[in-house]
Amino acid sequence: MGLKKLPIRLKIMILSFGIVLFSLLIGGITVIGNKYESEEEQLGERGLMTGRIVANLSEVKKGLIQPDGWETVNPVVERMQTVNRVDYIVVLNMNRIRYSHPLDEQLGTVSSGKDEGAAFAEHSYVTRAKGEQGAVVRSFVPIMNDNHEQIGVVIVGNMLPSFLSILSSIRIEIMAIALLTLAFGTAGSYLLANHVKQQTFFMEPYEMARVLEERTAVFQAMHEGVIAVDRNQRLVVFNDKAKEILGINEEVDGKPLEAMFSDHEISSHLKKKSKKFNETVRIGARLIMLNRVPIRVEGQFVGTMIIFQDKTDVTKMAEELTGVKAFIDALRVQNHEYMNKLHTIAGLIQLDQNERALEYVFQMTDKQEKLSKYILERIENYSISGLIISKIRRGKELGIDVTLNESSKLETFPAMVNDHDLVKMLGNLIENAFHALKGLTDGEKHVDITIKQDADRFLIKVADNGAGITENDLQHIFEKGYSTKEGDGSGLGLYLIKQTVTKAGGTIDVHSSVNKGTEMVIELPMQMGGLTTNEAVR
Repeated sequence: MGLKKLPIRLKIMILSFGIVLFSLLIGGITVIGNKYESEEEQLGERGLMTGRIVANLSEVKKGLIQPDGWETVNPVVERMQTVNRVDYIVVLNMNRIRYSHPLDEQLGTVSSGKDEGAAFAEHSYVTRAKGEQGAVVRSFVPIMNDNHEQIGVVIVGNMLPSFLSILSSIRIEIMAIALLTLAFGTAGSYLLANHVKQQTFFMEPYEMARVLEERTAVFQAMHEGVIAVDRNQRLVVFNDKAKEILGINEEVDGKPLEAMFSDHEISSHLKKKSKKFNETVRIGARLIMLNRVPIRVEGQFVGTMIIFQDKTDVTKMAEELTGVKAFIDALRVQNHEYMNKLHTIAGLIQLDQNERALEYVFQMTDKQEKLSKYILERIENYSISGLIISKIRRGKELGIDVTLNESSKLETFPAMVNDHDLVKMLGNLIENAFHALKGLTDGEKHVDITIKQDADRFLIKVADNGAGITENDLQHIFEKGYSTKEGDGSGLGLYLIKQTVTKAGGTIDVHSSVNKGTEMVIELPMQMGGLTTNEAVR
């Protein structure tokens, strides 16, 4: 089995065990080196001590001033060599003639050592030299007569022990350290391998690589932008859709959040640890729908993820709450109204009242043309004008008089608002007015619609003479999921209106009295240069 195929636990144990052995080797070399240096220092000191003893012997001093003094000096020195357990002792006079030497044939000859010069200047010192039998520690001591004049030099030599002899001298200590190190190293390797295995969710490296590749592929395939940061606010996930939405072309994985988004709406969301769903935020010229989820592992916060998409991508999902439902209702009302009119025409014909039937058709057509002309003269967008016409017909079916104020005018949309937004706001306001009038049985029911604009502001006002809103409900009507329709409503209408007004930088005011009616006024800044109404139609 190759090393790559070994389980991660065994790999970690082998690696950590190898580290222990390497550390043990380095430690052993260091210990032996220190032992070697200590041995050299001790031999040098012992040599100096022996040299001083020899230099102070009277027989040595007397022999050095005699022509054949080595005959008396050498036997004395040999005895000192044996007593002090040194390898050799050499005595030289001031002419460097040997008066003592381990080899008799060297007696009376001149020494040519390169490290002896300083000793003839009354210096005591230690040198290390390499001889035929190995490294030698040489200790030099000057010999002084009774008048404190130098008459010679004592050289004491000690052979340094070999590496193997030093190793043998501390073999018990080395074995004990090795056994303890191996025992603790093996146990530590096993515990470390188990800990790493738990931290990697008991997966092998190839499994982790596969999971990472699959996760990356999933994030890149998502139609939503995905960004995640770790607990240190470093970007760990940033898929291609997020780059597209935010207009980023460079590689950002691993970079600090502040380096990429210092004063950015995205940065503030990624720093928070709370959950947030379906929040509309503005990023530059884009409006995005954002969800924020804190990431926790075993209860510990490890980062934050946001998932978002361009709001234009979710327009279709909002159409059920904006224009589609309203247009379906309009078609249903129109179908019901025309069926009744067709029945009337058919009855007149059957009664042989052809002229009255024709008059009824002309009257009905003229009335419809006048209504359409009245609306289109004031509202140039077909989606909005169609919505108002459908609500007028719906009001007739419910017995409610729906009117568009004569001063109304719609030519351009405010910035950050399109026809879908206006259909959503206006449609929900009118439906709420219908609901407020639903339970009334006495008196006329009115819903008045006003749409105005000038160079600076855009205004929508819907007023009714219905049941009104209580003080308690007024405090909650814009909350998500809150409804006063007792099971008939979703609690999203006014919430979505509030979201749209907020992202467009506008205001919404509610004036209501119980049993007298309600007036809702939406005011938005125009920020001149917006699209014309029909250019904004998608």
